[in-house]
Formats: sequence, C-alpha cells, structure tokens
Amino acid sequence: MSKTYPVKSNFNELLEKSGLSPKEASEILDVSERTIYRWINGDSKPKSLACKLVKDLSEKANTLSVKRKAEFKYIDLFAGIGGFRKAFDSIGGHCVFTSEWDKNSRITYQANYQCDHDLVGDIRGFTQDEESLKLIPEHDVLVAGFPCQPFSIAGVSKKNSLGKAHGFKCDTQGTLFFDLAQIIEYHEPKAFLLENVKNLVSHDKGNTFKVIKRTLEEELGYFISHKVIDARYWVPQHRERIFIVGFKKDLGFGFDNFSVPDFNPLLETILHNPNEEDELPFFIDGNVADKYTLTPKLWDYLVSYKAKHRAKGNGFGFSLTNEKGVSRTLSARYYKDGSEILIDQKGKRPRRLTPRECARLMGFDNFGESNFKIPVSDTQAYRQFGNAVVVPVAKSIAEMMLPYIQAAINIPDNQLEIPLHEIESKIAANG
Repeated sequence: MSKTYPVKSNFNELLEKSGLSPKEASEILDVSERTIYRWINGDSKPKSLACKLVKDLSEKANTLSVKRKAEFKYIDLFAGIGGFRKAFDSIGGHCVFTSEWDKNSRITYQANYQCDHDLVGDIRGFTQDEESLKLIPEHDVLVAGFPCQPFSIAGVSKKNSLGKAHGFKCDTQGTLFFDLAQIIEYHEPKAFLLENVKNLVSHDKGNTFKVIKRTLEEELGYFISHKVIDARYWVPQHRERIFIVGFKKDLGFGFDNFSVPDFNPLLETILHNPNEEDELPFFIDGNVADKYTLTPKLWDYLVSYKAKHRAKGNGFGFSLTNEKGVSRTLSARYYKDGSEILIDQKGKRPRRLTPRECARLMGFDNFGESNFKIPVSDTQAYRQFGNAVVVPVAKSIAEMMLPYIQAAINIPDNQLEIPLHEIESKIAANG
C-alpha cells in the first residue's frame, strides 16, 4: 500500500479564517470532531454545504472576531518559544509582558510573534522588591510553564521558633516557583495557568506538590484545579503534563468536564510530504536530508545499548517506529542521539525527526504546514521543542477557561462568590 501524506486542505484555510475551533465547527456542521479533522487533513472531502457555511462564516470573520474577543491582558512567563502565547492569542488575549531566560528561545519567540511589550530574560530581576515587581504590567491572567527545582515542606512551628519566615517565603525560597508566587501575590491576577511535568505530583513523596497547592490556595487565596493530560489525543505523541488552573474568585472552574478530542493522529500526519516545500533545508528533492539519518557508529551504539539492557530485563534503549505509530515524549536531549523517537527507513538506518516535524509534533505547525519560523540551529530547535508545551492542548484549556475569565473580569472584585446563573450566562454567551 502506498504511503499517503496529509496536505493543507482548502477547508482548513476556511476554518482558520472563520476563527472556529474544530470542536465548534463539528457542533455547527453537525458532524463528529473526527470528521472535521479528516477534512482539515485532506483525508476526505467535506460536503459542499459544509464548505459554503464555513466560507460564509469566514467572510464574516471581522464581525465574529468582535463577538469572540476576550479583551483580557496576560503575561507569559518562562515562555520558551511561545506555546501558551499561541493558545491565549487564539482566544483573544493580549500579551503585555514576556519573560524567557534562554537567549536562543527568545530569538525564536520574537521571530514568530509581534511583541509590542517587553521581552525580558531572567524573571528574578523583577522579583527583588516591590519596585521591581511594579515593572511587570497589570494583567488579568498569568501563564507559565515554570521549572520546578526540588523543595519540600518545612515545619512552620520550627521556623517560628527560630524566628524565620514560613509559608512559601520559606519553603520555596531559592526556587523559581518562589518568584512566580511573589508575582501572583503582588499583582493578584484574576486567573492563572501553570504547566509542569507530571512527576510534580509525586516528587518528594508528594511534598513538593503539597507546598505548591498550599501556597496557591491557602496563602495566595486562589481556587485551583489540576489535571495530568496526555497530548496523545491532539498529536501523535505520548506526552503527559500537569496543568494547574487557578481563579481568584470561586467561579466553579474544574477539569471534571474537560474532554479530549475523538482523534488519534499517527506520525504520518507530521512527517514530511514528498510534495512539500520548506524555506529551510530539512527536505531536499523529495527526501529528508541525509544528515538526519543516524551514522553507522551511532546506530551500532544504540543497538548495543538496548541489547545490553534487554539482557538485564529492563526496557531502556531507543524507540523505533514508523508512520503508523505514535512517538514517545520528545525531550530537550533529543539532539544528542534522537533515541526516544527514531523513524524506520526501509533499507536504511533509521533517522531522527527534523526540526520541522518536531514543530508539527508539538502543534506549533498544523499538520502538513511549515509556517512556524525556526531561526536557530537544529540543536537549539530540538531543545526548544522538547521543552515546549503542546499548543493544541494549551489551546483546549484556554478555550475552556475563557468564559470564566470573562466572568471574573466583569464581576466586581468585592464579590468573591459568583451566582451560578451569572457564570452559566457567560458560558452560554460564548458558546
């Protein structure tokens, strides 16, 4: 059977112009979300009536964008290459401040987003005191894929007896979560979205997450909900991350009603298409560039390494898959040997994914597209995509948060508990 490749369909272009998400389109057109994705990827042709309706909506995009505009400000911390930026821009948010310590990540970020605001390096320069905290603009929402160095709970009574501070000012001192907590404490955003590795919940026998949860709820006064989500249902990659949403008011937000798409993409949706063109030399004359094929020395080493560990009864070693498979988690170390995601090549040694394929695997490019700018070396690109958040996952969470954000903005600050009917009316008004 010949291999087929997805191409950007006319339906996908119309859908993008309309501003509708695949889920919204499925509801309007009365078809399954899986069908919408098949039309997007060009796997099947949409009904002519569906195309006409989406085209009509596309022509009215300016009117729709006014209705859908969220009109809220947010800050993007530990921003990486902008996974959260893409998600929150897509629901009408206006980014007013960005922080990312890595120079190469800032290069990629600025190549892909218009920044009419400060894009700064180390956030710790803005958490030294009240004057430095004032330099961060006022905002409604804070988003951050924060690093989490180890810390554990310290006994409050012991700290009191020694005359030392307790709470997050003690337990998290020296960690970047401490800086994040300081910003939240000073600016009191109406909402936040945080992301981290799933092991955050179990780290240090659960003590690390207890500190974070206690800090956000008891000391900073937020109502939080968290969930470990596997990106597998949006992209062909098993990638589990914990997402923590907090609201200053008790709006009733929770992940209980969060749903994943009825969509199980395979690696063929992100691999290079023989007919595609890219301004970068990942793909030459209908073939992936030779430099992505493993050298004989590296391949022999990986085979030997896996065999050694198999003999010991464990599963360490490379992961080899094909276009019909699903990958392991892309990591920041992918540039070293590519061992966690190797693509089988008939009659040849396996190869790494190209940076463009990584962009698609992480949702920065839609399937079959090459729009996300990659202005850095392959090594830096692999590090950046390996550290990033999966964009369509972040977008799904942002879309779920949107009516609650709007409710929080439109209800007086002194009203801590929100009547259920007011929240429901906000959600209904935004579909």
